[in-house]
Amino acid sequence: MARASGLLLVLLALPFAVAGLVLALGAVASLVISLRVGALYPPAGPFVDVPGGRLATIQAGPADGKPVVLLHGASANAADPMGGVGYLLAARGFRVIAFDRPGFGWSDRPHGGADAAPQAQATLIADALAAMGVGPAIVLGHSWAGALALALALDHPERVAGLVLAAPVGMPMPGPITLPWYWRLALKPPILWVLSRTVGPPIALAYLREAGNRVFKPEEPVPGYIETSRAALVLRPHTLLANVQDLVGLTPSLAAMSPRYGTLHVPTTVVSGAADPIVRPDLQAQPLARAIPGARLVLLTGQGHMIHYTAPEALAGAVSDLEATIRRDAVPAALP
Repeated sequence: MARASGLLLVLLALPFAVAGLVLALGAVASLVISLRVGALYPPAGPFVDVPGGRLATIQAGPADGKPVVLLHGASANAADPMGGVGYLLAARGFRVIAFDRPGFGWSDRPHGGADAAPQAQATLIADALAAMGVGPAIVLGHSWAGALALALALDHPERVAGLVLAAPVGMPMPGPITLPWYWRLALKPPILWVLSRTVGPPIALAYLREAGNRVFKPEEPVPGYIETSRAALVLRPHTLLANVQDLVGLTPSLAAMSPRYGTLHVPTTVVSGAADPIVRPDLQAQPLARAIPGARLVLLTGQGHMIHYTAPEALAGAVSDLEATIRRDAVPAALP
């Protein structure tokens, strides 16, 4: 009887022992991945102090050029928009400042999960721009950062001269996000923290190149994108955690922000790939352009989600056209 009881206890404990071993091995792998990625992609530009921490930037172009602020989407960092359209804008004479969003790349996330909301990140970006003495600037936000650019214009209008929203997320989601029970369990803060520091990075590494290719559909991926965009920086545990927090927290933020879009009075251009399967223009770009007074909508035929790489000239042209509009509107009318 005692032997049978002992065997039963061993069998009951075995799954926990296996899980513990998997988590331990994952933690070691995550540490190795994090150190390796950090060594491959060190900070590429100056830091800017903000309350509670600092934000990392990549900058290009003449110091006296018209400022353009680039804000990246989910799973990315400042090198993503800079490598796509940023250096092209710099060559056109703009002063380009690309930020690692809070918790991404090399930027701090001073308030942890509380910095997941676009409104909170907008405050940190505004603080950084104020510290740099920059603004008002044209703000270009891609994908998730469309919401961030909108929050910056709504809450810190003194920093924004105009908006270029590229494949943006800005409108409320059509319904609540429903997830299987195991995903809902995994998103509980303590479990999410553990997963992001154990099995999360190795799993994400295994899918990194596939995900980088898939985001270009229906177009072919741009060669060298993973390296140019320093995409592997998302594999580090704190960034994986921040990325999930940002995605989960976006829905309530959009619900709160969207009723205010009618109060925006900055020149705005919304640019989207007409064939974008990730952020569909009929659900986002088109209704967003209608919601913002005077906004101009540009739909790029056959283009997908990564228009800053597949159509950089068109996106840079939208920035240049917006800057010309801002400059023209700033000239006082001649007296009769």
